[in-house]
Amino acid sequence: MLNIPQPSLVRLEKKADQNIFSNQISIGTLENKEIDEASGIAFSRSHDGLIYTHNDSGGGRRIYVIDTLGKGSVVFKIKGVWNRDWEDIAVGPGPDPKLNYVYVGEIGDNEAKYTNIFIYRFPEPVQFTEGMEVEPEILKLTYPDGPKDAETLMVDPISKDIFILSKRDSLNILYKTTQDAFEKEEAVLEKVIELPFTMSVAGDISADGKEILIKNYFTVYYWKRNENETVEQALSRDPLILPYKPEPQGEAIAFHPNGKSYFTLSEKRFNIEPVLYRYDRK
Repeated sequence: MLNIPQPSLVRLEKKADQNIFSNQISIGTLENKEIDEASGIAFSRSHDGLIYTHNDSGGGRRIYVIDTLGKGSVVFKIKGVWNRDWEDIAVGPGPDPKLNYVYVGEIGDNEAKYTNIFIYRFPEPVQFTEGMEVEPEILKLTYPDGPKDAETLMVDPISKDIFILSKRDSLNILYKTTQDAFEKEEAVLEKVIELPFTMSVAGDISADGKEILIKNYFTVYYWKRNENETVEQALSRDPLILPYKPEPQGEAIAFHPNGKSYFTLSEKRFNIEPVLYRYDRK
């Protein structure tokens, strides 16, 4: 674990900072009713205004594509894998600098019983066709300190490092690996920092790499990243608290690529249909 100063617990009690982003704006319920346990969202970098999402455990190996109004019924599958417990999705750089890549995190483990977790990586599809399947690269990962439950996967567009944040520890733990790990097909995660909150369920790094979001069921935490600063250095500072109205079971968050808003999405819970929400930058 790197010797990074740990953020203090004191300032996290302050009220949401209303000067950066607006309060919640309801976009509407999702058109595709198959999306009922959405555990992650990520904006495409190759197709303007499109969002990737997926269901969690038992939801099949499907990736769904919706737009910023919650519309759309595009579905494609990932070959040769199964959905033990997919918990987050990210879009970022990869081995080919001309392409954008989708990363799917097989990282859920409610009982902390699995020896390995997995990340599936594939280039963003050029177009979407009926019955389409994509061939992923598969990275098998092990925690250095035993199995963990996690629901947060982030890819840094600057360093290209891949981050996983634990969920159930009293202080959630950030782990990372590198793109090179995909060449070896397996790696032990590096433990980098503890964060002063628990039950993290989603996170995202902005397309320019300058801003970071992490959320749990009740709060959205925000960091502004300084020039030449690593993700872990940025997260060592106390976060700001952004506006967030808790959802029935909100487990997904993503920056819009233009940086002007962030979106959240909940699983279906208490018979409440999933609603896509937006928070605009002021």
